[in-house]
Amino acid sequence: MQKFILSLCFITALSAAASAQSFSLGGKVGANLGKIDGQSFKDGYNFGYVLGAYAEIGISKTIAIQPELLFSQTNTTYKDSSDAIITKPDKVHLNYLNVPILLNINASRLLTFQLGPQFSVLMNKDQKLGDNVSDAFKGGDLAAVLGAQLNFGVLKVYGRYNIGLSNISDVTDSDKWKSQALQFGLGIKIL
Repeated sequence: MQKFILSLCFITALSAAASAQSFSLGGKVGANLGKIDGQSFKDGYNFGYVLGAYAEIGISKTIAIQPELLFSQTNTTYKDSSDAIITKPDKVHLNYLNVPILLNINASRLLTFQLGPQFSVLMNKDQKLGDNVSDAFKGGDLAAVLGAQLNFGVLKVYGRYNIGLSNISDVTDSDKWKSQALQFGLGIKIL
């Protein structure tokens, strides 16, 4: 299913690029302040990072589609509780491959608003994250993205909020776990 979604995203981006009025490619780097909502986790955002690439496909002067391919890290901490589902380790690092497909709405030359879905694949599910941690998280996540970007020529400064729409818990007796992230970073137009 995950390969199907990634293939569909790629085909959509390719067909949009074929009929685009403008096209550009670039790289991104930034901070990922993420958390997982659920009774088993401590509340609060934890620092991670995000890096990757983007394409901007202009449809008109004010509208563009921006597919991205990002590697991001979400860090979380378990609560110290005897009834916690997962007892070891205290901290978990989840590495995701994120594929946001954003609608860019240019309010001016300087300001762009962004919104759209984000599909994520957990990259380290098969690695040993702890005693039973690798079996606790689902292999994918669906999120909604809302943000803004400041455009300074080839340099772009962005901030966005990602809210998970799907339950990422793969444990049957647990409450729902949903991801949240605040991302801040820089984009550099290469082509």
